[in-house]
Amino acid sequence: MPDVIRLILDDHETFRNRFAELEKLRDAPEAAAELWKGLSAHLEVHASAEEEHFYPALLQHVEDSEDETKDAIKDHDEIRDGIRRAAAAEVVSDEWAGIQDAREANDEHLAEEERDDIPDFLRAASVELRQELGARFERFEDEHPGARGLSGEDKDPDEYVAENS
Repeated sequence: MPDVIRLILDDHETFRNRFAELEKLRDAPEAAAELWKGLSAHLEVHASAEEEHFYPALLQHVEDSEDETKDAIKDHDEIRDGIRRAAAAEVVSDEWAGIQDAREANDEHLAEEERDDIPDFLRAASVELRQELGARFERFEDEHPGARGLSGEDKDPDEYVAENS
């Protein structure tokens, strides 16, 4: 069974690589648009899977993780804002800056998650729990190819924590 932490970290590496590839495609708008379509969908599926499975478990198993969780939800909202901005602009134009916004929010989120949330969860959660969450996380991603069925709507961090604590 896959460990949820391994799945999250694998996605993080994929995001870093895809954003780097996107930078190389400034002179190839069609290829950039195709890459961005897949990347933006993957970002949404990943954020939604974390919100469905990882962060509720973090709140339940890691004491005083409310602030970290609120920050993560806020980061997800900022990534979604960048995705929406990019969707409303012409490919590789100056207005397509939403991609840079999404990248910056994503970079910040990955760093904080890898520095704070994941180590805290690794200390608190059993291998069995991580594997159970990994199976759920993987199933969630499989059930939402291309972000199908996901709203992409922002979540209020305070409400999220209250509902999942």
